[in-house]
This record gives sequence, C-alpha cells and structure tokens, in this order.
Amino acid sequence: MNIVATFEIEYLQYLDATGKLTREDVPAFARDIRQLVELYKLMNFVRVFDGKAIALQRTGKLGTYASCLGMEAAYAAAGSALAEDDVFVPFYRDYAAQFYRGVKPREVLLYWGGDERGNDFSGPAHDFAWSVPIATQTLHGAGAALAFKIRKEPRVALTTVGDGGTSKADFYGAINVAGAMTLPLVVLIVNNQYAISTPRKMQTGAQTLAQKGIAAGIESLQVDGNDLIALRAALDHAVKRARHGHGATLIEAITYRLSDHTTADDARRYRSEEEVAAAWQQEPIKRLRTYLMDLNAWSEIEEKELLIDCATRADAEVNAYLEIKAQPLTAMFDYTYAELPLDLERQRARALAIAAGRA
Repeated sequence: MNIVATFEIEYLQYLDATGKLTREDVPAFARDIRQLVELYKLMNFVRVFDGKAIALQRTGKLGTYASCLGMEAAYAAAGSALAEDDVFVPFYRDYAAQFYRGVKPREVLLYWGGDERGNDFSGPAHDFAWSVPIATQTLHGAGAALAFKIRKEPRVALTTVGDGGTSKADFYGAINVAGAMTLPLVVLIVNNQYAISTPRKMQTGAQTLAQKGIAAGIESLQVDGNDLIALRAALDHAVKRARHGHGATLIEAITYRLSDHTTADDARRYRSEEEVAAAWQQEPIKRLRTYLMDLNAWSEIEEKELLIDCATRADAEVNAYLEIKAQPLTAMFDYTYAELPLDLERQRARALAIAAGRA
C-alpha cells in the first residue's frame, strides 16, 4: 500500500501559563514593549466592560449578552493584526478586535440592547456586522476575499468562528472555496472548548480542529489561544501570506470560556468547578501581566491605575448607552421595504393603536 498524502499540525506557543518564555525567537512586534502594553490595556478594558455588560443584563437594561471572559487575547490579536483597509468579519464575542478597530463600547451595548443601530458602528465601514447565526460569517469572509482577488486588491479578510461553528456546512464551504481559489482569507477558530453545552470531544472525531483546513488545501496550525504573542505571530504570518497571494490560513486558538455561553446559559449544569478553576490558571491577562512585570515594563501601581481607568471608561460608555433615545415603535416597520406590504401596513397601524390605548 502506497501513502499518497501525509500531514502534521504545528503548535505555537511563546508564553506558558506562568508567563515565562518557552522559546527565544520572540517575534519583532513583541519586542515593541509599548505595543504589548497597549494590547494588555485593551484586554483589561474588555474584561471590565464585559462585567459591566453582564450587570446591565442582570438588571434588565440589556438583552441577552455573550461574554468573552477568558478569550480576550484571541480577539485583541485579531484586531491588531489587520490593516485598516482589511476586512474583519466577526461573530458575536469579538469585542476586543472591534474596539481596536474603532467600534465604540456603547455601540456594542446598543446592539445587545435590541437596537440595530448598534450595527451601524464606528470604525471601518467595510467591516461586517455581528453574526449570531453560527458560522455563516465564514462564508461572508470568503466572499469578501474573493472580491479582493477579483479586483486585484492587496487586502485580506479575517473571520472568526467558534469550535462549534467548525461543525457547520458553512464553515466547510468557506474553507473549501478559499483553498480551491487561493483566496486572501484568514480563519481564526476560537476553540473555547464548548459549543454552548457540547464539549469539544463530542463535536468531532478530529484530533485537532486545525486539521480540518488540511482537507481544504490551506495552511493550518494550532496556537495557544491564551498567549497573545503566539496569536499575533501566527496571525501576522497568515495575513502576510494572504496579502502576497499565497492563499488562506486556518488558525485554531486553544482557549477556554470562563463565563456562561451567554447570559441565557448556566454553565454549572455541564462543567465542574474544578475544571473552571484549572482554566483560570491558564487565562491570558494574568499571563501577559507576569511577563510584562518580569521585563520591568509594568508595575503594581500602573495596574491599579489601569483598573480605575478601565472602570471609569466603561461607566462612561454604559451611561452613554443608557442615554440613547429609543427608536419609535414604527421603526420595526419602516426600514425593511421601500413600499410597505398591505399586511405590514395593517400591523403598523394596529401597533400604533395599541400603543395609544385605542385597541
């Protein structure tokens, strides 16, 4: 019997769980300590914002909200790896990436508050809106990448997806066309170990999620998703490959969702306290803080000042969100059709009558 194909998946890590370097060839961007500190600050702000958003939901001032607790490094790396002219195609936890690219936190709150004006966000107008349907955004990313190739534009599309999303046909379709057509696409799988309540081991028989890219003929690797340096190094390489016509890359970031799936979930039903406690020992913010402090690039005093600043900024964004005037009741009817169908015209009139106490 002849072997017609073989493959292997490389694993990339620079910082271990204790914040110590595991290899000496630190990438160039990580030698810019100011950049690392700014990304560290972003990760902390996102974590504080995350807590504020959950508190808003618990007090009835926000709809269902998807936390990114424990996954801040993956999204901070994704946002910072792109040029402004590139396109970011998110799903629904990518706050750090979007904040880096100019989205205002109040706009995130507006969206989760049920107001679609939140999707008309600040930042690059060509970035895509949040996607709640699982994995459909990967096809949008592939479509954008195809447009760049047809137009001969040196631009890249980066899309994120969860581990559960890699079981969807949309995901397979996206990576298949990316491989077949050598598209400038980067797919970042944020493997947080659970598709809502379904653990990673029950989702697929594949040894890694990264190897799914092998079948599509695209470069694939696995990265420590709690290591900001490794994530940026992998993403920088993938973006450079895509921009120079060498095709798509699939990156699996191994991380852990320290929160519930959303505020509508109770993860205690399917995860043990011991498992979560162990995951807290691997989390990305503490890891990067230790590394920066060992370099004398960060201090306890700066840490206290940062957390105060993050809380102040987050409170300002919450207040700005709460002060936004709600849209009129008729907005749900007025922005879908150029000419409202008769049945919706009747519904609109009835809704107004109910609101006025006439029905």
